[in-house]
Amino acid sequence: MSPITSRFPRSSGRAVPVLAVVLALALSGGCTGGAARTTARPPLDERVAATATPALRALYDQRIDWQPCPGGDGTDPDTAVVRCATLKVPLDYADPGGRTVDVALAEVPAADRENRLGALLLNPGGPGNSGVSMVRWGWKNYQGPLRDRYDLVGFDPRGAGDTIPVNCLDDRSRDEWDTTDDPAYDRGEVLAEACRARHADLLPHVGTRDTARDLDVLRGALGERRLDFLGFSYGTHLGARYAEEFPGRTGRFVLDGAVDHSVPTAQLGVEQAAAAEDGFRAFAADCATEDGTSCPFGPDPAAAPRRLARFLDGLRDQPLRTADGRTLTAALGWGAVLNALADGHPSWSGVREALEPAVTRGEGEGLLALADSVNGRGEDGRYRTVADAFAAISCADGPPPPTEAELRPALAELTARAPLTSGHDPVGTLLVPDCRAWPYRSPESPQPVRAPGSAPVLVIGSTGDPVTPYAWAQRLAAGLEHGVLLTREGDGHMAYDRSGCVRDAVAAYLVEGRLPAAGTYCATD
Repeated sequence: MSPITSRFPRSSGRAVPVLAVVLALALSGGCTGGAARTTARPPLDERVAATATPALRALYDQRIDWQPCPGGDGTDPDTAVVRCATLKVPLDYADPGGRTVDVALAEVPAADRENRLGALLLNPGGPGNSGVSMVRWGWKNYQGPLRDRYDLVGFDPRGAGDTIPVNCLDDRSRDEWDTTDDPAYDRGEVLAEACRARHADLLPHVGTRDTARDLDVLRGALGERRLDFLGFSYGTHLGARYAEEFPGRTGRFVLDGAVDHSVPTAQLGVEQAAAAEDGFRAFAADCATEDGTSCPFGPDPAAAPRRLARFLDGLRDQPLRTADGRTLTAALGWGAVLNALADGHPSWSGVREALEPAVTRGEGEGLLALADSVNGRGEDGRYRTVADAFAAISCADGPPPPTEAELRPALAELTARAPLTSGHDPVGTLLVPDCRAWPYRSPESPQPVRAPGSAPVLVIGSTGDPVTPYAWAQRLAAGLEHGVLLTREGDGHMAYDRSGCVRDAVAAYLVEGRLPAAGTYCATD
């Protein structure tokens, strides 16, 4: 998955059940209505994991010291309501009495304190994006029932943000890593060596299993018997792993933009590339159809995708120099376009505006600025660390990368299903990230997440999602013992901010415990 941040809500809509079959909710932790839950802190034995050692029990029982967030003066009403803290967890859960690390937290307390339901943990995806930033700067995205009834809690997963951040490449090295078109430059090897040199002690401990265990410690420290969770993109993988590890502690879970790890890495790469190709072709064809006289790819919708791909591939031999002396390469151009198109229709005008001067006049500044935005490069040349965290967390999760023999059929299928978007770097397209040289090997293997005994889990997929294909949501929901699939018809990554129907369904489950009818489809607003 590409690192994707949380998005903003839009106007309301109405659900259209395809099958008028109401899901029976006599499941463990099913519908319980919207009555306020007790705010008293339950006894430790009701909050701690059954297998916890004395050292781990003490961490479950820690008190979170919420304070005003650093960097704020309290005068901005949008940020004055946010509080920050840290949570102590073991670096290694096999040695809970050993070294601890601090998990960064942010919270916006429920507005309706008398009817507070508890804490709702949020994760924006990535992996590598900051849940603290999500809550500090984006809590207003959840105005309404969620904001009223829940304490909104964000956290930085291991390796990301301010929680033992993994920062492997310096800014100059990252420039080369993002920019080079040299086929001899092995991105996977370069990043693996840099991460090994800087963070060898952390790499085995930043995977999603450990972060899921951190969430359970956080649940206990927050005084919750069960965990309520809203996760986006990679956050769906984290939520599924939690449900697998702690099914009896799983409360109301919503997973939007679902990630599936039930099949081998190479197959996931092919499926994701095919979805990206569909979005790429739709964008170029739409440009030619809507305004063929000025579209930089010409007026023919059938030919426009090939012309755009030829332009981006051509940057390898004829990169564009920009006014500030930097160079727009094929790697930057392809990365900018594919990542920006993940937003679907809302992003298309901006991508076209960046491409038009580059294609027609050889002016690459707009496309380079778009590349900087998706790569996390600031105007001062400094990078955010999300890309290193993305690789470290993904590679720690496993499974082991495919062998050369396994790659060959996958590359053949990739060429057939994504001939335009994968042509510039087929192996890189297939293995995102490339973990073949990674110094740590996870014991994980591809398998469905079952989570027997958990409460119902609401899984949301979009039919035209170019980052987490709809088939992933279908498989995740089908694999879960109590999975419920909600479908949004439309393009773009994730659904919550694109459909009032989806937002209404999410609020109905999280606040009232009421799931959508089986087979419910939502439209994009």
